[in-house]
Amino acid sequence: MKLIKVDHAYKVYKNGTTAIADLSVSIDKGEFVFVIGSTGCGKSTLIKMLYREEKPTKGDVIVGGINVAKLRNSKVYKLRRKLGVVFQDFKLLPKLNVYENVAFALESIGLPSDEIRPKVLKAIEAVGLKEKARNLPSELSGGEQQRVAIARAIVNDPKLLICDEPTGNLDHETSKEIMNILNDINKNLGTTIIMATHDKELVNRMKKRVLVIEQGVLASDNMKGSYKVHESLKNSN
Repeated sequence: MKLIKVDHAYKVYKNGTTAIADLSVSIDKGEFVFVIGSTGCGKSTLIKMLYREEKPTKGDVIVGGINVAKLRNSKVYKLRRKLGVVFQDFKLLPKLNVYENVAFALESIGLPSDEIRPKVLKAIEAVGLKEKARNLPSELSGGEQQRVAIARAIVNDPKLLICDEPTGNLDHETSKEIMNILNDINKNLGTTIIMATHDKELVNRMKKRVLVIEQGVLASDNMKGSYKVHESLKNSN
């Protein structure tokens, strides 16, 4: 089952920069996919289009049956309820503890309080922070803060988890721990994961599907791939 289908998508910014040019790719439900490429290649724009931070200039970007190219701003919430997003900089609320940060994601969509608690506890336990539910972000390490961000992203059982450089601010060992958690979420919950990263070692270790974006187009698509820069990109440097 295709969860994501990008069909001849373009993204041209107001300054004339073409970030995505005729890109087409599809991703099945339950896949774990890395998106890699050099700085400015268009991978961040692709990721942002999936959760409708950016809108394609032309073409279709369909996520969970919703075409974000045609989605009105007032309806973006319908898309985002189907997915979770994890960023490099955690984006936690500093005055709320772990439990409250995760619960906030459900409170903001109006879920009844009696349904919130079991979901939050399940998500916190999934990332190994059950014993730190009452700690503030300032009392946690960087890796633990990212675990909270992951728990918040999966608390509503999304079909899709989008990770934008989630290990970018973490050391090597902590990055491995985060990847193990994401891998468990993919395997145990069946959540589709798409992750943009520059971390070559993590990509090579995980042996997942790897999409290489080059100058706004899909340069290569390898199942159980590794972090290799596309040949034409190497020749251009």
